[in-house]
This record gives sequence, C-alpha cells and structure tokens, in this order.
Amino acid sequence: MIIPLVALLATIWLVLIVAAPILPIPIAGALYAIGSHICHQRPDRSFHILTSQLPVCGRCTGIYAGAAFGASAALVALFRDFAERSSARAVLFLGAVPTGLTLACEWAGLWTGSNVVRAAAGLPLGIVVALVVVQAAATVHYGGCAQRRPIASNRPSTHI
Repeated sequence: MIIPLVALLATIWLVLIVAAPILPIPIAGALYAIGSHICHQRPDRSFHILTSQLPVCGRCTGIYAGAAFGASAALVALFRDFAERSSARAVLFLGAVPTGLTLACEWAGLWTGSNVVRAAAGLPLGIVVALVVVQAAATVHYGGCAQRRPIASNRPSTHI
C-alpha cells in the first residue's frame, strides 16, 4: 500500500512543479515559496515555461523527475530486485555520481553545463532515492516478520 502512495506523491509533486507557471496564483505562489526553501531558484539555472521560471532549478527538476520515475518503476518492480540485492549506500552513491561530477566541474570552473545536462544528471539520483525510500517504506509493515518469543514473567509462580 505504501509503494503506490509514494509513486503517486512523487508524480503529483513533479506535475505541480512543471505546471506551476500556469496554475492559479495562490497555488503557484505556494509552490514557489516551497521551492525557495529547497532550491536556490537561480533563473539562469532553471527551466522556463511560457517565459515563467519553474519553482526549482534544472537539477532539482531532474531529481524530482527521477524520483517520480523511480517510485513508479518500483511500483511495477522493474528495479526492485536490483535495489534489494544492493546496499542502500552503494545504490545512493552510484546514483549521486553524475550530480556530483557536474557540481564538482562547475565549482572548479572547468565547465558550465546547461539546465538539460543538470536535469539529466539529477535523474539517476532521484531514481535511486525513490527506490531506497520505497524499499524502506516497504519494511514498515512487520506483519510478515517472525513472532517474538514471549518474555518470561518476573512474577513468582503461584502453586495451587
């Protein structure tokens, strides 16, 4: 039950981000306010729709698109076996490599990437974060776990 909810929420968040420039002002305002807390919102690093900037930068857009894709893929168990066989840290590290490389190159002044490249580099990170979250959320239901042995009582036994 939790996996469809995660996939739905990730997809709704992505749709809201992309649709923000055309949404009614109160809804769009709330999205831009939320975006200001999670993203730098630099105009030169953000996608624009109808000359309006999205509430998050290109890299964040890519991460959220990857999260929506990853959660949906987990829903159909496309990548679930890979995520179950691998450690969460290793999967997260591999997913963060493209984003880390683009950040390092930009900070070192070696390269100035486009928003498309930033978004594409963010996709794998979003995908693996969604997979790890879905795997963790799937373990919240402990109904299938082995029953714990009862703890011995510390009351003295009463003989009848």
